[in-house]
This record gives sequence, C-alpha cells and structure tokens, in this order.
Amino acid sequence: MQLKKSFHLSRVTAPAFMAQGFTWGIFAAYAPDIKSQINASDAVFGWVLLCGAVGAVTAMWLAPIFDRLAGRYGMAIGAVLLAVAFQFPILAQGPVLFGALMFFVGAFSGLLDVVMNARLSVIESRERTSLMNLNHALFSFAYAASAITAGLLRDDGASINSVAFGLLILISITALGMIQPRASTPAGISQADTKPALWGAVFWGGLIVFAAFLSENAVEGWSALHIERNLGGGAAEGAFGPAMLGLTMGFGRFGGQVIVSRISEARVVLFGSLLAAVGATIAAFAPTPIWAYVGFGLLGLGVSVIAPMVFALVGRRVPDEIRAQAISRVAVIGYLGFFVGPPIVGFLAGAVGLRASFVFVALILLAIPLLLKLLRRDARID
Repeated sequence: MQLKKSFHLSRVTAPAFMAQGFTWGIFAAYAPDIKSQINASDAVFGWVLLCGAVGAVTAMWLAPIFDRLAGRYGMAIGAVLLAVAFQFPILAQGPVLFGALMFFVGAFSGLLDVVMNARLSVIESRERTSLMNLNHALFSFAYAASAITAGLLRDDGASINSVAFGLLILISITALGMIQPRASTPAGISQADTKPALWGAVFWGGLIVFAAFLSENAVEGWSALHIERNLGGGAAEGAFGPAMLGLTMGFGRFGGQVIVSRISEARVVLFGSLLAAVGATIAAFAPTPIWAYVGFGLLGLGVSVIAPMVFALVGRRVPDEIRAQAISRVAVIGYLGFFVGPPIVGFLAGAVGLRASFVFVALILLAIPLLLKLLRRDARID
C-alpha cells in the first residue's frame, strides 16, 4: 500500500527521471560507435565529453530562474529540450563539433536534473514521506532498459540516428505527464539562504553525491568500451555492461526504500560506498566479461543508495522554507560528478589505461566514509 502511494505521489516527477535514464542509456550503448565516428582517442573523447559537463554547470546555476519562469511546465520543457538537443551531436563527424553540441545536451540535462530533484523534494516535504529512492530507481531501470534495447538494436545494425529520433517521440509524448497540477505547483526553487551552521552539511553532502555520481556515470560511459576493447566482447555484450549497472542500481534503490526503515541512512551510505569500491576493483581487474558484469553489479548495488540517502539526510536537517534551495545546492555540487566522471576517466584511460581508470573510481568511492563523517558532524546526524 505504501509503495502504491509512493508511485502515486511520484506520478509527475517519475517520467522526468525516466527521460534522463532513457537518454543516457542510449548514449552509453552507442558510445563506441560515436567515438569511432568522430575519430577520437580516449583522451580526446574525454575532452569532448567535458563540454557536456561545462554545459551542465552553466545550466544548473540558471535552474532557479528557469524554474520560476517555466512554472508547472518546467520538467516537461526540460525533458523535451534534452531530447531535441540529443539529436544533433550524434550527427557530428569530428570531435570539435561534437563537443560544441554536447554542451547543449549537458545543459538541458543539468537543468532538468536540478528542477526535478527540487520539485520532488517539495513533494516529500509536503507529504512527509521519502520518495528519492523510488524516483532514482526508476531512472536506473529506464537507463538499463534503454541500454539493453539500444545495444541489441546496435548489434542488429540500427543507427543511433533512428534510435535517438524514437527517443524524441517517446519523451515528447510522456512530457505531457510531467506537467504539474496548478494546485501543487511550487512558486519556484526557494531563494532563501541556508543558515550558516547548515552550510557544512550542504557542502559535505554535495561532495558525497559528487563522488557517487562521478563513479556511476564514469562506469556507465566507459563500461561498454572496457568490455569490447579489453575483454573481447561484442556490441551486445558491451551494452550489457552499463545495463547491468543500471539494473542493479534500480534494484538497490528499491531495496533502499525498505532498508532505510530498519537501518539509518548514514549506515546505508557507509556500507554502500564500500561495496561499490569492491565492485569497481573487480571490474578493473576482470579477465572476462562475466567478471566485469559481477563488478559492475556490485558497484551498482552499492552506489545506488548513496545519492538518494544523502538528499534525504540533508533535506531533513533544514527548515521547510529552505529545503528546496538546500537540495538544489547539493544537486549542483553532486551533479558535477555526473558530468565530469566520463571525461576524467577518458583522460586517465589515455594516460594510464582504462583498467587503471576503474581503480581510480574505487579510490574515489573509498573517500566517501570520510566525507560522511564530516557530514554527520556538521548536520548532527547520529
């Protein structure tokens, strides 16, 4: 009954989370083809992906303005703009044009991310319930389904152009469900300042989300290449790497919705980060695709619960009138990791190899327990 109520309360935000998952799942599955099409080395591919990160950061700072202007249509407009922007970089034949066009994909993705998380936080506050795990789980399941489907289509010879156009149609239709009812539409992301004593909690919470999203998206973006190039897998086997990550993250987040009623969020974050670090290490040293799937699966289970739990931890520690603003600031810091993860791994892959890049991801995850200790200190979390 509680899960049914959670789905009902998420009926407007869930399609936005899933739109993000569908988009980036397709990108991950077709990453080897895109890299080949623009004739980019690992390092160059990392640089052009950084353009998306720059676009995301720029848009996140402007998200409160967009949210106020768009009102109840904010998530719908953001999702459609993301799908439209995605149609163009996949046509590029060189890294410079591809990077320039990825700026806009990152910008609209970042814009949608901040708005949908802030809107979800408002719903959580109003209904006094936790919905973050559920909505992030739906993102993961959408990502996994998209990666698997796109991988099979790619293996069958389908071009990314046709798959991306299908995505545009799908998101354009589902965007109608992202329009919020007038009565439930907030005035916009709060502009109130957080209390000075809470800035530490927002900062450390943002860094934890940063580390989690960096690890998640770095592996999503490069797992297919790792399986195909280092482990000899085919296109479908390569696509199953990010799909495995997405599936286990989805199940992990659904599990987190249940576990949090028995174990504190802080303990779940701690255990999750350690499990994810083990998974990244296994993937780095995997001798076959099967072992890589095991590693990606453990990483997915562990990292899945970190961001939703931290959003909930920070959101509970701030007053109602500034909750949306605090969540949006954590998101701005955290989602930087989502976009800089792939380019950082690309740089490292070009310098020391892709396997070493996954070891770097494991080290990032092992920093989370220290950041969690600082968060618990400043937020006075038991």
